[in-house]
Order: sequence, then C-alpha cells, then structure tokens
Amino acid sequence: MHPSLRLANARQPLIRFLGKRQWPTKPEEQHPHPFAPPEFKQHFSDFLKKFQSTPAAASSAGASAGSAKKAEGGGQVFAEFWQAPSRLWKRELEEWEIELVQSGGATRH
Repeated sequence: MHPSLRLANARQPLIRFLGKRQWPTKPEEQHPHPFAPPEFKQHFSDFLKKFQSTPAAASSAGASAGSAKKAEGGGQVFAEFWQAPSRLWKRELEEWEIELVQSGGATRH
C-alpha cells in the first residue's frame, strides 16, 4: 500500500450542514412556555416584574453583610453562604450518613 494514495482519499463526513452558522444579535423576548398552563401564561408578566426587581447575587467576594434582605415569605435571602448563620453552612458528613447514601437509601438497621 502506498501512503500517498491513502492521503488522496480524504474522508468525507456523511453529515451536511445547510448555510452558515448565524447567531442572533439580541436575545429573544421572554415568553411563557407554549405548553404552560393557562394560569401561568396569564400571570407571566407579573412573574417577570418580580424576577427583574430582585437583586442578582453579588458577584464580588467583598459583598457586604448588609446585602441580606427580608424575603416576602419572612425568610432571609443571602448573596453568599458565609452571610447565612453557620447552622446553614455545609458540614462534614458522619459515617452513618455516608453509609446510608452508599446503600441507596435503604433502611438503616
């Protein structure tokens, strides 16, 4: 077998794409899912107003502790985990918890 003949027969992929890749210049307008229940579709504009009025999580590490706000439900919303009480932080799992997860959640005896 001659290597030069092998290079002449370059592999052609079987899939063909039509046209150039074109990405939209601006994002699509937000709308409810087409199969959403009618009551969700009716109140979608209210949802957007609430969603846009809530502050996004602070991206900088120096977010002040004063950024915690009262939510409508009465609970607090924290931008970073260290602003929350330590009882809500992640903790090390105990051995029995690890075994319970590894057993697939079967009843512990």
